[in-house]
Order: sequence, then structure tokens, then C-alpha cells
Amino acid sequence: MIDKTLYAHPLFGSSITVIVYTLATAAHRRVRWAHGLLTTCVLLTALLLLARIPYASYNVGGQIVSFFLGPATVALAVPFYKHARAIHDRLPQVLTAVAAGTIASIAGGMATVALTRGSRPVLLSMFARGVTTPIAIEVSNQLGGLPALTAALTGISGLIGAVIGPPLLDWMKVRDPAARGVAMGTAAHGIGTARILLESETAGGVSALAMACAGILTALFAAIAQHWLR
Repeated sequence: MIDKTLYAHPLFGSSITVIVYTLATAAHRRVRWAHGLLTTCVLLTALLLLARIPYASYNVGGQIVSFFLGPATVALAVPFYKHARAIHDRLPQVLTAVAAGTIASIAGGMATVALTRGSRPVLLSMFARGVTTPIAIEVSNQLGGLPALTAALTGISGLIGAVIGPPLLDWMKVRDPAARGVAMGTAAHGIGTARILLESETAGGVSALAMACAGILTALFAAIAQHWLR
């Protein structure tokens, strides 16, 4: 068991996160199916459980890493700005696809809860699990869901989208960068955008736009749903 004075230090959580992610990225280069982010989550969870480290103690340093999520998300606007002219020419198609994807995401989540006979709080928490975490948590609060559950579901959705999204698009023979970007940004928010950005700046720019639009549309649909679900 690791000494409490060690893992309670802010540098422990941030350092172990960076180290594990570096190892996971190196493993991904050798084993392509071992996605870096997913492997990092699994290894960190295993470490905390085996060493009996409370999440609150780890998160003292983990919050340092989380702090950079905001600037990293804002930085996703750079490829969008660089390819704004090309994206503008296809804006109607992009917005239509994002709207369809957002509705499908919400309907799919609600159908899943209904089929598994989940409780109302779970239903409300599932509503926004397809958009970026800050918006998802706020929507969950607005609807009366469980923000912690929404955050977890959002992370899982993003990881699943980042792992299976590109291979699935390849299998469906979707080669157009804009189409791939819309799909990843709408379905897998920031994690998916970071993944598709590795393929193409155009796809990353469209994905960043799709992620933002999906968040706005989900917030609007949440206001409607709040009245309808009373």
C-alpha cells in the first residue's frame, strides 16, 4: 500500500496520470487496437484499486490535468478557423447532420433506459451523455438528473466513439473528411474530435464545429424536455 503522504501530494495524481498515458500511448504504437485513452483509464483504475488509493486523494493532483481540458477544448477551434471557408460552403449539410445525430443520440439514450427499465434519475442523466462534459453536467442539473452519472456516461460515450468510430467509418466506406468530422464531433464530442484531428485538420475543424453545435442543440432540447417531462 502506498504511503498516504505520497499520494495525497498534488504532484502524485498529475505525475502518475502523465506516466500512465505515456506508457499507454507507447503500447498503442505497437498494439493498434489498444487505444491510448481507454488503456490509460483502465490502468489508472486498476492502480487506484490495487493500491487502495482513494479517488479524492488521487484527484488532488488529477485536477491539475483536468484544468487543461478547458484550454485544450478552446484550442480545437484553431483547425476550424483555418478551414472556415471550406466548412462554410458545406454548413447547411453539416448542421443538418449534427441535428439528426443529436436527436438520434438523445433518442437512443432514452430508449436504452426504457428497455433496461432504468429509473427516472438515470433517464434524465442519460439525456445529455452525447455532448461535451461541461454542457452535459449543466443539462443534467437543469433536468434534475445525477451530474456525476452524466459525467461518467459522457466519458464512456466519448471513449467508445474514439475507439470504434474511425474503424466503423472505414467499414462503411465514409472517406470524406467533413463527413467523418461531423460523425465524430456529434457522437464523441472532445475525445472524438481529438482522435479525428490526427487524421485530418479539415476533419478536426468540422468535428469541433459539430461538437459545439451538438452542445447548443442538446441544451435547447433539454429546455423542451424539461417542460415535457414534468
